[in-house]
Parts: sequence; structure tokens; C-alpha cells
Amino acid sequence: MLRNRLKERWAGGSPTINGWLSIGNSFTAEIMAAQGYDSLTIDIQHGALDYSSALTMFQAIKGTGAVPLARVPWLDPGYIMKALDAGAFGIICPMINNRAEAETFVSCMRYPPEGQRSFGPTRAAVAMPGYGVQMNAEVLALAMIETDDGVRNLEEIAATPGLDGIYVGPADLTLGTQKGRLPPGFDREEEEMIAIIRRIAEVCARHDLVACLHCGTPAYAAKAISWGYRMTTVAGDARLLAAAANASVASWRELVGRGGAAAEEQKGY
Repeated sequence: MLRNRLKERWAGGSPTINGWLSIGNSFTAEIMAAQGYDSLTIDIQHGALDYSSALTMFQAIKGTGAVPLARVPWLDPGYIMKALDAGAFGIICPMINNRAEAETFVSCMRYPPEGQRSFGPTRAAVAMPGYGVQMNAEVLALAMIETDDGVRNLEEIAATPGLDGIYVGPADLTLGTQKGRLPPGFDREEEEMIAIIRRIAEVCARHDLVACLHCGTPAYAAKAISWGYRMTTVAGDARLLAAAANASVASWRELVGRGGAAAEEQKGY
């Protein structure tokens, strides 16, 4: 029977590291998948990709040991089901603000009688022989809490039957709760944001849900794990590529000693 290895690791008490894929390219996905992540999330909401790109990225991840996940654009039953049919073992759904939205999300994740998912696992059935109704117990429904309403209704959202976890994106959570008083970004250090982030972890623990946090650095991820987060995302393909390229160029300029001259030359283009 097909098993979700994330669930197995969490049941054993181990936190997991998730990678983030925003570049719509199967080779980039394959490179990330070879680095040892426990899971990889294809960002269909904000990533530079569409469903066709996501499909080939799922294919590139297969067989690497990384559990494939997807963040869908919105609470759209059709897109949720299509991402599952492509092979996602879990869905991160943005902007869940109340119990009714959480119930709708959960219902899209599972086949009857547990939900309303339509049967037609086009790629999943080919890539994962035996794929069927038993996947109800394996797919992960992760709701994003990003607004004042979401935080206010946190307890009732967490009590939704069939919900597996809550995923925190600090940028939108900051925008949604601070209303422009703080700039968006990862790795929050403000007392008011830390209080919300820690409260989400505490509520998840009470309801036996997995708390997940998007982080900018491994150091912050380690701190989040100490607060009770069991899945942490650390950066992603676009940011990691930019950081590595920047560091390489900066090192070259320092070693070759052409920083000023090269910068002046670039102004002419």
C-alpha cells in the first residue's frame, strides 16, 4: 500500500524539512529533489509555473525520496483535485479563514464517503500503482492561516475533522494581522508576531495537528521546531539560486579586485 513518508516521520517524533519550488522547470525540481529534503512543495499559487509545468516537476521528483506536495492558488475544488491527480501527497491551501472554508478544503481532498473528491487520478494511477480510495488516509490537508479572521477562528479551524495541519506563511500572516504596520517577510522577531506564531503551534498540538512554518534560514527553523513546529520550509529554489549566484559573483569581485570597474561597466548596458 502507498504510504506518506511524512506521516511516518512525524509519528516517529521526527521533524521534517520541506523545500520550495517556484521555478517552473523539471530540471530545477530534479536538482532540488536530489539534495535530501523530506518533502518538496510546488508553488502553483505564486510560483512562475502553471499546471503543465507542475506535472513535469512531479515526474522529476518521483523516486528521489522527497514527498511531493503542492500549494494551490486558492480554495478551488477543481485545482485541488487536479493537483492530487497529478501526484501530490498533500495540499497547502491559502487563505483559510473559518471552519466552513476548512471543511470545504478537507472535503476536496478525499473520496466519498469522507469527502467529495472526484475519481480520476490520471497521472497518480500510472506513477503509483494501486492508487485509489485508500489514499484518503495518506494525503495531507494543510490549511494556511494568514489573516485576522483566520487567527480569530483558529480554534474552530483546528477542530475541523480531516484537517492534518496548519501551514504558516509569515509574510502574509504579517500583512493580514498587522495591516501595514510591519513589512512582510520571513523569520519574524517582533513580539506580536512571535506570539501569534507560537500560539498556532500550541493550538495545533492540542488538536493533534502538524504545525508547519515557512522559514528563511535553518537557524530560525531550528527555533520554530523548539516551539513545536514539525515541518519547516527553509528558503526555496529561487532564493537559493539568487543567494548562491550573488555569493559567487561577490567572491569573484573580491578576489579579482574589479568591483568598482565592473560596476561602472555594467551601468552602460
